[in-house]
Amino acid sequence: MTNESQEVLPRHLGLILDGNRRWAKSQGLPTLKGHQAGLENFKKISITAINSGVPYVSGFMFSTDNWNRTKTEVNYLMQLIIKFSEKHVDEIISEDIRVVFVGMREGLPNRVLKAIDSAVTRTAKGTKGVIALCINYGGQQEIVDAAKKLLRQRLDPIKLTAKDIEQALYAPELPPIDLVVRTSGEYRVSGFMLWRIAYAEFIFVDKHWPAFNKQDLKMVLTYYAGRQRRFGK
Repeated sequence: MTNESQEVLPRHLGLILDGNRRWAKSQGLPTLKGHQAGLENFKKISITAINSGVPYVSGFMFSTDNWNRTKTEVNYLMQLIIKFSEKHVDEIISEDIRVVFVGMREGLPNRVLKAIDSAVTRTAKGTKGVIALCINYGGQQEIVDAAKKLLRQRLDPIKLTAKDIEQALYAPELPPIDLVVRTSGEYRVSGFMLWRIAYAEFIFVDKHWPAFNKQDLKMVLTYYAGRQRRFGK
């Protein structure tokens, strides 16, 4: 990657990990195996992006809508989140990367929360970059929860600012998203980081998420570097 493209890398990359089940079917595998491949790929792509100079990477791992899937699939996804939080922590620590949780704690099984909290604590000293795990996350719910938090603080509504809302979001240390990448050829945001994507660029990729590779990452970062961002102007 050229120095010029490095200068305009996104500060915050958002990944909508779509197409895991369709990828598994295309490979003749049980559909649940697609989720396993997808999480493995998220770890690999996130670390690669951070090592390329992108300091924040957020992945949409489990939405509040995903509870509507079958009990078997939900249980499998919960186990994968536990395995991801436990299995990859040592590698993430070795890369000097920090993990943060973005989502609602309410509704998640205690064993899942314990695994996530452990990953967050163990990686807390990472300074190279941040991997944000969006689990039990819904963009509308995040804004509702932010509003409830502000109401509890009894702020003067006349003096309320966008900055106040930003500070009330989940993981307020995360900056606005600059680039959203969604795989599997779907053209929608599905409630992903609704506040933070206000001025984001979007790239939609036809590949299913488990097939998205390092070359694809380089391609979307290069494409982003060539775009002129207007921020509403």
